[in-house]
Amino acid sequence: MKSAPGKNHREGITLLDLAKKFPNETAAREWFEEILWPNGVRRCPSCNGTSSYECAHAKMPYRCRDCGKYFSVKTATVMAGSPIPLLKWLYAIYLDVTSLKGVSSMKLHRDLGITQKTAWFMQQRIREAFAQKRGGRLFGGPVEVDEAYFGGRKHNMSNTKRKLARGRGPTDKAAVVGVKDRTSNEVAAEVVKRTDAATLHGFVAKHVDTSATVFTDDASTYRSLPNRHYSVRHSASEYVRGEVHTNGVESFWSMLKRAHKGTFHKFSSKHLQRYINEFAGRHNIRDFDTPQQMAILAKGLGGKVLSYKMLIADNGLDSGART
Repeated sequence: MKSAPGKNHREGITLLDLAKKFPNETAAREWFEEILWPNGVRRCPSCNGTSSYECAHAKMPYRCRDCGKYFSVKTATVMAGSPIPLLKWLYAIYLDVTSLKGVSSMKLHRDLGITQKTAWFMQQRIREAFAQKRGGRLFGGPVEVDEAYFGGRKHNMSNTKRKLARGRGPTDKAAVVGVKDRTSNEVAAEVVKRTDAATLHGFVAKHVDTSATVFTDDASTYRSLPNRHYSVRHSASEYVRGEVHTNGVESFWSMLKRAHKGTFHKFSSKHLQRYINEFAGRHNIRDFDTPQQMAILAKGLGGKVLSYKMLIADNGLDSGART
C-alpha cells in the first residue's frame, strides 16, 4: 500500500479496493510486517535478536536462532495472543479510520463475523494505538482550551441526589479537558478528576508552550495562567470577539458527543480515556489519505500490552495499556 505524496493530497479507498489489495491472510500479514518491521529486519521480541527463520508453525511463523522462541508480527503488540486473523484486524483498522463517529462493537461483530465480546476487546486494543506519544512536543499556539462533561443526567437522579446537585454544575459526569492548536489543528485531551485551577493549569503546562497565546472561556480557574491569555465571556453570551473564541475545540467536543449519543450511547468512566484517545487520534490524522491513516494506526499497535484481565480489572485507576 503506497503512501500519498503529502497531506494536501487525500486518497480514499473503497471496500472493494481494499478487498482487491488484501485478498487473503498472507497479504494482510505482509502489510503488517511492512509497517511494524519497516527496515525488513525481524527482531525477536524476547531477546532482540535479528537471526530468525520462517518455520511451519501455524500461529508463529518465525523462530529466533538465538533464543529458540517462536514469534509473529502480532507478538509484542496489543494483538498478541489474539486468535483473530490479521485480515480481520486490517478491516477493523479500515473501519475505524473511515468512520468519523467511530465503530460500535455491535457493528464490528456483524461486519467481521466475530462475537460482540471479541469485537469490544478488539476495539479497546485498537484505541490504544490511537494514543500516540507526542514525545514532549508542545503546542506552539495560538491554542484554545475548554472542558466537556460526559456521563449521567440530572433528570435520571433520585430526588435526593437532585437536591444535592443543585448549583454544583454537572453531576455524576466525568470531566475532560482539551486543547486545540490553531496552527497545526491538532488536539489533545485528558480525563481529569477535578476542574480546579491547579488541574487545568497543569494540563496547559503539559501540552502548551509558555510562549503560546491561550484562548478560553471566562471561567475563573483560567485567570492566572502564565501564558498570554484572552477569554470570551460565555457567562454573558459572548462567544466570539475577533480572534478570541474557543469554537475549534468546541467543534471537537461536538463530534465526540454526537458519537457518544449516536454510536456508542454510553462511555463508561473507566474506559473514557480510550475513547478520548481514539477521537483525538483520528482528528489528528484526518488530513492524511486513508492508506496512510491505516499505516499510522497499525504502527501504533506495536510495543503495547493490553490483556482482557487488565481491561476489566476493577481497580478504579485504569489508565490504558502498558507501553
